[in-house]
Amino acid sequence: MAERSARPRIKIPKTRSERVWDLIGAVSYFGSVLFLAVVWERLPASVPAHFNAAGEVDRWGSKGELLLLPMMGAFIFFLLHILEKFPEIHNYPRRFNEKNAASFYLASRKMMNQIKNICLAIFAFLLFESASIALGWRDGIGIWLLPIMTAALLFPIVIGIVRQKRIK
Repeated sequence: MAERSARPRIKIPKTRSERVWDLIGAVSYFGSVLFLAVVWERLPASVPAHFNAAGEVDRWGSKGELLLLPMMGAFIFFLLHILEKFPEIHNYPRRFNEKNAASFYLASRKMMNQIKNICLAIFAFLLFESASIALGWRDGIGIWLLPIMTAALLFPIVIGIVRQKRIK
């Protein structure tokens, strides 16, 4: 296997699907921040701060805690964006070589791009749901949220692994 420092740096333009995922992530993130700014004054002092596996609020906190969701989203965005930008540092199987490097890089980068943007959408959704519950618009997030979020994050990982398995 090639040493990570010896791996080629290849400039691969973003694909259309990566740009669409980036748009989904950006709209979700900035939409949730805008939503929070609009409803901030109407929020009660106490808002849902944590949910159990059944989707029920099991801890309430100050409305300032809602600011943690966009901050965590931004942190994850920057971390995963760096990993997405440098696919040569990712782990690859032994069959990785200079001839198939571009294919491996693209598959790995697409997976990282999807995970990054799904995380942004999840944090945006959690922010919207927490504020909606605090404002009395909804009762809870429901039992299906955790399995759906887990599946949403596992899907690009499974697809990425399948894509890499197909590379010769």
